[in-house]
Amino acid sequence: MNAPAPVNLFIATRNLHKAGEIRAILGEDIRYSTLDDYPGAPGVIEDASTFAGNAMKKAVELARWLAAGISNFRFQISDCAFVLADDSGLEVDVLNGAPGVHSARFAAMDRSGDNLAANSTDAENNAKLLRLLQDVPFGKRKARFRCVISLVEVHRSISVPEPRVFDGVCEGRIEFMPRGRNGFGYDPLFVPDGFEQTFAELGEDVKNRLSHRARALEKLKASLR
Repeated sequence: MNAPAPVNLFIATRNLHKAGEIRAILGEDIRYSTLDDYPGAPGVIEDASTFAGNAMKKAVELARWLAAGISNFRFQISDCAFVLADDSGLEVDVLNGAPGVHSARFAAMDRSGDNLAANSTDAENNAKLLRLLQDVPFGKRKARFRCVISLVEVHRSISVPEPRVFDGVCEGRIEFMPRGRNGFGYDPLFVPDGFEQTFAELGEDVKNRLSHRARALEKLKASLR
């Protein structure tokens, strides 16, 4: 009996923290690539109004680009080649769900000029969030991390199959000041329900069991089986 073809997974990110988190959850039985392996990959403008819309747009456009440039693949396209794209962010109830789909560029939205689409630094985004919540009491700092992952199979033709979508949510609250040195994004401010530590204090092992991305990835992992 022939051995099953290995799964080749192209992760549509240059964020090393995110790529590492995905690898830790999905395991090492998969051949991984990221945008860093393909400097010529097209930029995808994330202009959808929902996480699902952005995730699907990225996955479809990059799957189409990879299919059109097979010779540039680090691996040979087989029946088990996929693009994984996600969009995720923080939703704060008292801010009517903001920053939401604008989580990565939350602070940059205050800028003027031509660089409005550029992401802000984590420190800038966290500072803006704390500024907006400075007069909000503990009981009203309810928030959640939401992640939507889109998985698209890569074929030898430019035709792209319908994306599969997996979602995950982690409920919690926003702290009054950053705590912890691990994680990225809003992790130093977010305390998941049932804990007193922020994601940045809990460490990757705990975070990878209960985070929004972990919950979406577990659904995806079951699908790959």
